[in-house]
Amino acid sequence: MNPASTGASTTVGAATAVPAPAPVRIPTPAAADTRMSPGGPGYRRMSLALFLAGVATFALLYSTQALLPLISAEFGVAASEASWTVAAATGGLALFVLPMSALSERFGRRAVMTASLAVAVCVGLLVPFAPSLGALVALRAVQGAALAGLPASATAYLAEEVRPRALVTAIGLFVAGNSVGGMSGRVITGWVAQLCGWRVAVGVVGLIAVACAVAFRLLLPVPRHFRPGSLRPRVLARTVRGHLADPLLRRLFAIGALFMTVFGGVYTVIGYRLTGAPFGLPQGVVGSIFLVYLVGTVSASAAGRLVGRLGRRGALYLAGGATAAGLLVSLAGSLPLVLLGLVLVTAGFFAGHAVASSAVGRTATTGRAQAAALYQSAYYVGSSAGSTVGAVAFHAGGWAGTVGIGLLAVLGVVTITALGTRAARVAARRSPVAAC
Repeated sequence: MNPASTGASTTVGAATAVPAPAPVRIPTPAAADTRMSPGGPGYRRMSLALFLAGVATFALLYSTQALLPLISAEFGVAASEASWTVAAATGGLALFVLPMSALSERFGRRAVMTASLAVAVCVGLLVPFAPSLGALVALRAVQGAALAGLPASATAYLAEEVRPRALVTAIGLFVAGNSVGGMSGRVITGWVAQLCGWRVAVGVVGLIAVACAVAFRLLLPVPRHFRPGSLRPRVLARTVRGHLADPLLRRLFAIGALFMTVFGGVYTVIGYRLTGAPFGLPQGVVGSIFLVYLVGTVSASAAGRLVGRLGRRGALYLAGGATAAGLLVSLAGSLPLVLLGLVLVTAGFFAGHAVASSAVGRTATTGRAQAAALYQSAYYVGSSAGSTVGAVAFHAGGWAGTVGIGLLAVLGVVTITALGTRAARVAARRSPVAAC
């Protein structure tokens, strides 16, 4: 029999020729994800650095909010006029956050955040010496514009340097720093102002912000995944148009603005309500009311787990429901019920903000700084509107007027979320893949 025709092995003498073994395939390891994650290198330093940046940002941005009754008394103005010391800062931030985000695309997130904090704390040390309400409002506007480089750059930094699964938690920690800054700034200014006046109080906040800014710069890890972009106006305009054309991003921007309208209105006016009849609380005690911000620290940090259990839309419904319930409870004439209302409003606001802002970071695949900037711009426009309209409503109709404005804003959040749910279902019927 011919071995070649049968496929049998050939022989050479008495030995059998053994077929050569197949080459061993060594799998090529997938590229390691070098982005940070909880427990990994640099994550704790990064979290602490951005937490402190959040503390400094909110402490400076709202440093006059708890002091509005004293500012009104010194300059002889109404609540609606004194509220401009808050609205000017948040308005300046809203106007400059997009240009500052473009600078961060070119020069880096870390550099822009450092420069923003440096300018803001320097202005903060000048605020106590403002000779008039007009000068105070102007300084606060400059301070807000300087702080504009921080929120959007921080969100973009996290989106680039943190693994997607940990992004909501990381942003939640940054938002938690915001809540601690807002709380500590108001509590400290309340007690210091009661003893030494509002000017010394805002000076103390400025010194605290200096310490936070220095620690932030020393702790924040050097970014490893940043790629410089272009400063050309056409490129920026094209990126912004692309983000505004995205229906999901538009909804998230509107949700952030509406949540902040509620929050800005409530906390701008609450000092006037609690220092007046029937409560008549002293300034230091009113400042201590802002300890309820600790609830916001917890709810913002838990936003990731909330989304994991309920989904993004479910978490937004829950946040909106808690905010609305808090507004209604705060109408009571009992101080404990007013405090309970503030707790619910604060928890709902910070949870909703953390969910919406992290969703922006995950939705935008390009131009993340611009997407975050648009969200922050809408967010602080909401803050300015809430501060001003809330104060006007309080002047016209008392606390019930401010609550009415807040409830309209919450209704807007729920409506937009419901429309988003309907749009997602329609997209799923048309193309299950596209709706994912």
